[in-house]
Amino acid sequence: MQPLTWRKSTYSPDGSNCLEIATTPATILVRDSKKPNGPRLALRPATWTRFAAHTAADAHGRNWGSRP
Repeated sequence: MQPLTWRKSTYSPDGSNCLEIATTPATILVRDSKKPNGPRLALRPATWTRFAAHTAADAHGRNWGSRP
């Protein structure tokens, strides 16, 4: 098994207090940057894609219940 490469959001102004993600062929792993040894959330790629689309829509002023 290869080591995970964790990435922080480019939107995090100082690189702290954000989520970090690592990808594997089957999952997207999410963790709190302040607790790198803490719990991780494992999502299927399709679930991550939907989550990212919703957060991007919310950042552009749409509400969570709206449909694209």
